[in-house]
Amino acid sequence: MTEPALLARVLGQAAYQFSLIQPMIPTYIHLLGSALFPIYAGAHASLTRPSSAAKPKKRKPTRSRPIEESEDDDEEEEYKMEGLSPVDAILMPVLAGTTLAGLYFLIKWLGDPALLNKILNAYFALFGVFSVARLITDVLDIGHSLIFPRRYAFRGVLYHVDAHQKKAMPGTGETKDSPAILSPLPGFLARIPLSVGLRNMIWSDRAMPGNKWTLRIYIHRIFAGKVRIGPHGVFGFLAAVATVAYFNFVDKPWFLTNLMGFGFSYNALQFMSPTTFGTGSLILGALFFYDIYFVFFTPMMVIVAKSLDIPIKLVFPRPQVADAPPSHAMLGLGDVVLPGIMIGLALRFDLFLFYLRRQKHVQLDEAEGELQVVKPKYFSLAGRWSDHFWTHSLTGRPLFSTSQDSKCEAPFTFPKIYFTASLIGYVVGMLATLGVMHFWGHAQPALLYLVPGVLGSLWLTALARGELGLMWGFSEAEGEEEESSKKGGQKEKPAPERSSFFSISDRKAKEREARMNEALRKHVTHDSHSEDEKDTKNDAKDAKVREVAGHRSDREVFSFSVEAPWTLKHPRSILHSSKTTNDVSGPKENEDPEQSPLEKDKPNWAPQVHDQKVLEPPGKRLRLN
Repeated sequence: MTEPALLARVLGQAAYQFSLIQPMIPTYIHLLGSALFPIYAGAHASLTRPSSAAKPKKRKPTRSRPIEESEDDDEEEEYKMEGLSPVDAILMPVLAGTTLAGLYFLIKWLGDPALLNKILNAYFALFGVFSVARLITDVLDIGHSLIFPRRYAFRGVLYHVDAHQKKAMPGTGETKDSPAILSPLPGFLARIPLSVGLRNMIWSDRAMPGNKWTLRIYIHRIFAGKVRIGPHGVFGFLAAVATVAYFNFVDKPWFLTNLMGFGFSYNALQFMSPTTFGTGSLILGALFFYDIYFVFFTPMMVIVAKSLDIPIKLVFPRPQVADAPPSHAMLGLGDVVLPGIMIGLALRFDLFLFYLRRQKHVQLDEAEGELQVVKPKYFSLAGRWSDHFWTHSLTGRPLFSTSQDSKCEAPFTFPKIYFTASLIGYVVGMLATLGVMHFWGHAQPALLYLVPGVLGSLWLTALARGELGLMWGFSEAEGEEEESSKKGGQKEKPAPERSSFFSISDRKAKEREARMNEALRKHVTHDSHSEDEKDTKNDAKDAKVREVAGHRSDREVFSFSVEAPWTLKHPRSILHSSKTTNDVSGPKENEDPEQSPLEKDKPNWAPQVHDQKVLEPPGKRLRLN
């Protein structure tokens, strides 16, 4: 009997290996999708105005500024991410190795890691609440915008939704015979007949995410700020508290572990930036060797990962085997966040290139040949994905017609060449990790395959497109601002030097304080006037309420207030009882006839003396029996 040919043996071995790996395919698909979700979402959430786009015009604040709906707010809060420096390429592996070794020896010394798990879970609980709350809130916002986009295509016409007038106006396309649409539903759903009451209710639901309550707090010489929270934020916070409480006090199922891991990864990708592609490549290269050493040459990483039941990993149930305890596949959050910060940088580089190619050079002086760079206007990308969904086909073809006379529309999306290349490299690296791990039956350092996949795809793409120099010079350094005009022979301002992420110097502390102040710029305000200083035309009793409820800034130590998302009908006023113990005949003339149910049981205080110029001290008020 002759031996099979080489090709037949190779195909037979491949079929045999596939039969072994087939039961694990759903688990591996689950793992790959779970790793890509926070990377994709976190990278897009980190997008902000690049230096190649013009700054949006700042609106002047007013004392009575109306609450703005999120649909019509095209401006995006700019914030600075925590940048990494080349020094971190040395510090990160050293500190990570020291922490890992410390945990390993602590577990060995304790024997039972139960106490250590409780301490670490309590530490992660606070961060878990805010991380999961933000993740759930953003998911709800995206889902709401998918149902209620700001723009949609209908019958070849692009419509712009005007939430204030409660109608959609034609903007681009054959707009001559296109009437306004009163339905709050987008696209083909606008054909559904709706009653007036139902239509108004859906319009109100459309504006619901923008109706945010404002919580203000002031502690003298310590803190002053405000938080705006809407229905999605309240639900996200309550869901996060329930998740963390169940995880710490009841049980630790794999899906709650993954939910908290998603929250940590999603927020970390918006917090950290490698600043430049060179710095990011250096950091990933250093962690490449760190991962290899602690997985192949020491048992520390595997033992710590299996002993600690804390949300620093993603876990995935394996297929159940008869007479065997359930087991799970694991993926550390470092294998998601560390390549993810490079993938997020690639997406922001794509956005930088998109606006860079739209810049124009205008000649100012023909004699001197002086040119001015005119940067294009920046449009916030919040909600653009839902607009693209309702205005383009699955192949990307616009569902509305355009002409030369049509006004310039805000971009629905932008080319994501480097982002796509880095994602492909990440997927290839993860597939290689899973294949080698399954074939050898031993835990693998994922960064051994992910780092070459991500970095190789990025640098090879730049080489193929002839943009190596542009990619190498790209920087997100703090304080970097390119000049809009360059004179002949004028040198460019060098980018500021980044300090280490782990630095505890005064300079780094000032940088972080400045970054925090910039991030809270829209939430922290200083007002030199108090409400009681306003001129009012209300009755004397309303003036008294304003006096009591007002703040004297020169004596204020602590204050807390809650503002509604709508204008109150009777601001800074209270309802007074229409009857007193001395007057049971009926309401007096010029007295407010309105009375809330809670006012019925309130004690009757002595009436105010309106002719008094100096109000009585609160301690001298008389209570009538």
